[in-house]
Amino acid sequence: MSRSKAALVGIGELKPTRRTEGESTLGMLARCSALAIADAGLDKDAIDGLLVGPQVGETPQHVPATVSEYLGLAPTMSNLVDLGGASGPGMIWRAAAAIGAGMCETVLCVLGNHRNPEAPRSPNRNPIREFDVPFGASGANVSYALLMQAHMAAYGSRAEDFALVASRARANAQHNPDAIFYGQPASVEDVLASPMIASPLHLFEIVMPVAGAEAVIVTAAKVARERGQKAVHLLGAGEKITHRAVSQAPSLTSGPLKPAMARAFAQSGTAARQMSLLSLYDCYTIMVAATIEDAGLAPPGGFGGFVREQDFGPDGRYPLNTHGGQLGFGQPDLAGGMTHVVEAVRQLRGTAEGRQIRDPKLALVTGNGATMSEAVALVLGADE
Repeated sequence: MSRSKAALVGIGELKPTRRTEGESTLGMLARCSALAIADAGLDKDAIDGLLVGPQVGETPQHVPATVSEYLGLAPTMSNLVDLGGASGPGMIWRAAAAIGAGMCETVLCVLGNHRNPEAPRSPNRNPIREFDVPFGASGANVSYALLMQAHMAAYGSRAEDFALVASRARANAQHNPDAIFYGQPASVEDVLASPMIASPLHLFEIVMPVAGAEAVIVTAAKVARERGQKAVHLLGAGEKITHRAVSQAPSLTSGPLKPAMARAFAQSGTAARQMSLLSLYDCYTIMVAATIEDAGLAPPGGFGGFVREQDFGPDGRYPLNTHGGQLGFGQPDLAGGMTHVVEAVRQLRGTAEGRQIRDPKLALVTGNGATMSEAVALVLGADE
């Protein structure tokens, strides 16, 4: 059909039952997904998009990542659709929109839930509960410390270089009166002297949780032009999920941001070294180090030399997190990732008072979820 936006090519369905003794939601989603993939005549690796509902009892958050991990998928687009009884149909048009946007080619849309009469007897098949938590890898601090240890072991990277990332963030926060650490710079020595939280991570290398909120309005470029609005344009985007539990990570020194950024650069016809601003997710110093390397700004294990050569300030060659980043500005829960988008918009509009970079053209924005598990990269461009 000439008007077709997307084709529905496979279906799966489990027989309804009043009770599902010993079943898990993840297991049911897996069986149903396998039926749909087989019906479509596809190999599992052909699935590069995932839409799932919110009712997955084994996990309260990171639902797409948990389902992807359990099914053995590595999608370049994923999302949670929470529309009650409209969730199923809502998934279909979202899948078509994602395909049309070039984010993926084949999307698995799956919903389901167990109905166990006695919840404690329901198995929890979430790998993080089976393979991480029982061995002490509970919480983000321990998991990111593991990544930092792995980087040091693989490349001989220095604690001073990681600390310099945090020090640079604090320095940029001094140009932003709204930052939680405004008026509180920190030298490398200060960072290394801060309490050890999870070796080798020091307190100042970890985000400060704060209250806050961020919002962005997106409209069609044509509409922005008609309204005469000062716009910032989305030129490229990339997304990738590789795992949820750190025990299931394919690598401890490189993450899904590498392919996500590569896709964003390819869509926009740009490269990392062309960016006017690097607005990089920085929940921990190791996250910045890995992103610098995965972007190709430094070779694997070489972030330290890059950090020492740059000051990351608004007047530098590579301004990085000019608002202070989450390490300097603070992390307002899930809105922490949006702070990087908001700062990029300010800079590309030329309205970052007190910290404006010169002649901004392009910005790289990254987002990271779980333990270097869920990744999104955007290339944004200024109005011309």
